[in-house]
Amino acid sequence: MDPVIAPRVEDVVWLSLDDPSGSGGARRAAEKLAEQLGFPESRVAEVGLAVTEIGTNVLRHAGGGALLLRAVHLDQVGGVEVVAVDSGPGMNDVPASSRDGHSTGGTLGVGLGTIGRLADALDIGSRPGKGTVLVARFRPERDAGPPGPGAAGITRPLSGEQLCGDAYALREEGSRLWLMLCDGAGHGPLAAAASREAVRSFAESDRPPSSPVDALRAIHGAMSGTRGGAVAVAELDPDAGVVRFAGVGNVAGAVVTGTTKRSMISVGGIAGYRVPTLRAYDYPLPPEAVVVLHSDGVRPRWQAEDLVPPPRRSPVVVAAALLRDEGVRQDDASVVVGRAPRADR
Repeated sequence: MDPVIAPRVEDVVWLSLDDPSGSGGARRAAEKLAEQLGFPESRVAEVGLAVTEIGTNVLRHAGGGALLLRAVHLDQVGGVEVVAVDSGPGMNDVPASSRDGHSTGGTLGVGLGTIGRLADALDIGSRPGKGTVLVARFRPERDAGPPGPGAAGITRPLSGEQLCGDAYALREEGSRLWLMLCDGAGHGPLAAAASREAVRSFAESDRPPSSPVDALRAIHGAMSGTRGGAVAVAELDPDAGVVRFAGVGNVAGAVVTGTTKRSMISVGGIAGYRVPTLRAYDYPLPPEAVVVLHSDGVRPRWQAEDLVPPPRRSPVVVAAALLRDEGVRQDDASVVVGRAPRADR
């Protein structure tokens, strides 16, 4: 994972896969992004072929869905990430479905196999009756590369809006992982501008904050003059076996281990406008735990059992599935999922 990840909300594109034309539009958008990132012509074509297969599979087997397309940093190299989400019947056996020749729709069954060969990384999370999330990443030169990042986020704007007012940033410093999520007040460009200031404060500092409270204080100052918003910061410290968490406003946080979900405490207020006395709370961080932050555009009553099993899935798959199942269309929505770095990664 790169030391700091702070995606620009302008670079996130959601596309519909609800009709046959969706695959063509997704292919063209993916090829354009790959070209902008300097991919060789042959690799651009491979990205387009993979995205066509993804879109075709979603429509054929799930009746439709959505595709997130964005640029990502893959160990200092610009790459393309594709996240396909559907609410179809799901798969009982993902490995079997990924083998060439396997088909549930009377086809040759080569789609997932093709995607796996063309992508540098492929992860699929599926639950029967709930749907499937597929994440594929592409580098300019085909290379398996290292394991995927230990933290990831997903944002989705209010229906009808182009910009999401939610934003996030991630920092990895030695054995510690920092997560920050901001829900700009309201929605649209002004909410996005407020969240952008929170990201800038958190991500552009030469060194990580000394504590979540210090990070929130700095973000509060940076957001002064904007609409403000709700902000949460979590510090995952596996050496101490603890999560340190501080939040202002209606951003939710939870530590999830197996079938246990422990919610974390935010205080009332609006970062950038009015905040009470800030306080960090400590929570146990078991070795296999994940930490989840989300805005109020995601319903908070989900349970640990509702997540795609985190120990075997990449954080972006877990985040995308939670956004699909619990996100509301009448608000900006965002999810960040982090797993503390391990020495063997």
